[in-house]
Amino acid sequence: MKASAPLFAAALFLGLSPAPLHAAEWSGALEQILKVGPEGAGNAEAAKAWGELTSHGAEVILPVLEAMETAGPIARNWMRSAVETVFERELAAKAALPADQIKAFVLDRKNEPNARRLAFDLYGKVSPDDAGKLIPGMIDDPSSPLRRDAVGQLLAEGRTLLEAGDKEKSLATLTRALDAARDIDQIDAVAKLLREKLEQKLDLPKHFGFLMHWHLIAPFDNTDRKGFDTVFPPETEINLSSTYEGKDGKKLSWQEYATSDDYGKVDFNTPFSPLKQVTGYAYTEFLSGTARDAEIRLGCKNAWKIWFNGELLFGRDEYHRGQRIDQYSLPVKLKEGKNTILVKACQNEQEQDWTAQWEYQLRVCDSTGTAILATDRKPTPEKVAPPRRPAADAKPADAKPTPAKPAQ
Repeated sequence: MKASAPLFAAALFLGLSPAPLHAAEWSGALEQILKVGPEGAGNAEAAKAWGELTSHGAEVILPVLEAMETAGPIARNWMRSAVETVFERELAAKAALPADQIKAFVLDRKNEPNARRLAFDLYGKVSPDDAGKLIPGMIDDPSSPLRRDAVGQLLAEGRTLLEAGDKEKSLATLTRALDAARDIDQIDAVAKLLREKLEQKLDLPKHFGFLMHWHLIAPFDNTDRKGFDTVFPPETEINLSSTYEGKDGKKLSWQEYATSDDYGKVDFNTPFSPLKQVTGYAYTEFLSGTARDAEIRLGCKNAWKIWFNGELLFGRDEYHRGQRIDQYSLPVKLKEGKNTILVKACQNEQEQDWTAQWEYQLRVCDSTGTAILATDRKPTPEKVAPPRRPAADAKPADAKPTPAKPAQ
């Protein structure tokens, strides 16, 4: 039988052949943590397994990092805690740590992004100077958590150049930072400097390749979260002139929609009002000048599915776990000419303020994150300033005074 990746990593660290490590003392504990599920399923067993795993030494660090590739979000948290606990204990005890293997793990871009970020933080504690030298090379890293440090360095450098009066070099440096940035706070900071200090006119949606023009149809039903697996008419045909029966018997038809959001957010709540336990669809067409490899990158905090040229790419039946640029990357092959994209977004029953969003953002780019633009891309819609609210005490000229309440 072939050794698993985590056990194989341990074999390399210990200088053993992989086969005997099937019986490693800690392997069962690691496998138990990998089983932990959502909403507390398996947490008691995971806690016990965590205690077993952290009772061992540095030999478990690489295997646990490797295993994060197949772990769910909750299991990954348990594993991160285990790695940090073992590492800090061994570091304090001045025990031998696998620094070279941790560095190699960081540099291997095929490894899980969050695990690589954790490994980088660990490496920085044993070799801070060398870790710092790795940061500039991460400017195009597929891991946003690692790329962030490199962008931060460019942003600081651009600010320094700007304060020194070297606008030309500052512009070049900040433009590089904008090209690489994926976190909204960094993009906002760079864009602010470029717009306000260097008087640059920025079209962020075009710069990143966000798709801004769509057709939307909603609401279909998602009571008891059944909408994710229910096949509604847009999944079997795209006919923008058709009318369908939606939730509660409501007649639905496609509506044109354009967003002016800097990050391409398509908000179902805008045309359909805030709704719960509903499903919506968004459709657009992308004209490509050539046949080529590409990626569809999505950010969404609702349950979602995506079809590309009629084929289901992927879906995630999960709600309100956060949203960010390039949260999901889906490789595709663009055809020359028309390509179709259909997005399904489900909203669940939760009523808290932080669950109100029913939206997504989607862009088309290459594997480095550089935008691929449609040959017929329309201009980015202009932002419309929200209407000014009248002052709280303002009254129409013909308003009658409000009668005083009788004394109690």
